[in-house]
Amino acid sequence: MSDSPRKPARSTSSQRGNSSPWSVPLRFEDVPPETGRQVRLSADAQARDAVALVAGLRELPRLDASFEVVRSGTAGLHVTGTVSATVGQTCVVTLEPMESEINEAIDLVFNPSPDPGASMDLNLDTDEPEIEPLIDGVVDLGALATEFLILGIDPYPRKPGAVFEAPPAGEPFAGPFAGLAALQKKSQK
Repeated sequence: MSDSPRKPARSTSSQRGNSSPWSVPLRFEDVPPETGRQVRLSADAQARDAVALVAGLRELPRLDASFEVVRSGTAGLHVTGTVSATVGQTCVVTLEPMESEINEAIDLVFNPSPDPGASMDLNLDTDEPEIEPLIDGVVDLGALATEFLILGIDPYPRKPGAVFEAPPAGEPFAGPFAGLAALQKKSQK
C-alpha cells in the first residue's frame, strides 16, 4: 500500500497487556545502548491464522516484519521498520478471492509513562515519530506489526479490472414501503 509511516489513532496494543494474536516482546534491557538491535520476524501458520481472524481477512499466507530498535534517551526506545504481508481478501465487486501485498513503514518512539501529575507537551509536528508509552520496559514487536498490518489493509479491495455495473435502467424503484401503500389502498376500498 504505502511506504510512509502511519500513526495509530490510539495507544498501540503493543503496550496494553497481551491482547495481540502475535506476541514477540522485546525488553529495554535487551537492546544494546551502542548498537541497538535488528529484529526480523516471520509469523508461523498459527500466528498468521490468528492475525487473519482479528483483521477480518480470508487468509494470510505471509506476514513478515523487520525492525531496527535503538535506545532513545535514558529509558526509551525508537522503533523503525517495515511490516510486509500477502493478504487474502474478497473483491467487493465480484466477490471472488484475491490477494494483495501490504508494505507499511513503522516509526515510533516509546518512552516510559510520565507521572500522572506531570504536565505533557503536545507535539503536533507530523514529521516527528509518534510517541507511545513504554510500559514495564517492554515493546511487543508482534503486536506492533499486527497493528500496522491492519492499518495497511484496503477495507474495500477490488480485483484489477473489476467494474461495478449498475442494474439496467427500467422501472424506477418503488421504495421499501410500496407494498404497504398498495395494501393500505386496498383496505380503504
